Amino acid sequence: MVFEQRRPGAVLFDRDGTLIRDVPYNGDPARVRPMPGALEALSRLRRADLPVAVVTNQSGVAKGLITADEMEQVNARVEELLGPFDAWAICVHDDGDGCTCRKPAPGLLIRAAAVLDVSPRECVMVGDIGRDMEAARAAGARGILVPTVETRREEIEHAPEVADDLTDVAERLLREADAAPAPVAAGGSAWSRALGWSRW
Repeated sequence: MVFEQRRPGAVLFDRDGTLIRDVPYNGDPARVRPMPGALEALSRLRRADLPVAVVTNQSGVAKGLITADEMEQVNARVEELLGPFDAWAICVHDDGDGCTCRKPAPGLLIRAAAVLDVSPRECVMVGDIGRDMEAARAAGARGILVPTVETRREEIEHAPEVADDLTDVAERLLREADAAPAPVAAGGSAWSRALGWSRW
């Protein structure tokens, strides 16, 4: 799918390995470390009035490795370090649960887009692994892969678009954006408005 260069309706970010260092099943806010350039990239997108959201798989809750409260504390720390997000979409299921939200399924992207009052096709999904790109494709969104040392070669080869880092993503999107004012996002940016993940 080829996406025309236009102003995104929203930019959706994976959490672990994209916005913050990937610490598997982390329940400790003290271990949250932003990825290089994350704060600057987010700040530039916010200044351009582009809504930013987090869409994240957190199967550690389903596995019993972290509690929902620990997950909330980690996400609150992410916002302390990287600023407020316009929406959070979280899947706490495991692969075997058969949900429609866990990436590579498109549910998280569709839900985040709905909260932000934009079409999924107007969204850009930024992530570090193939699941993120597959979810983007399934939702009709534009996918941009930002590889890390953990990203598999085949994931990079099959990615619809690859960026060097989050700075590259922000520069690319802002360069492509037109001068039209951004739509006003629905809802607030408080972490507590986590899109009702416990009901999924």
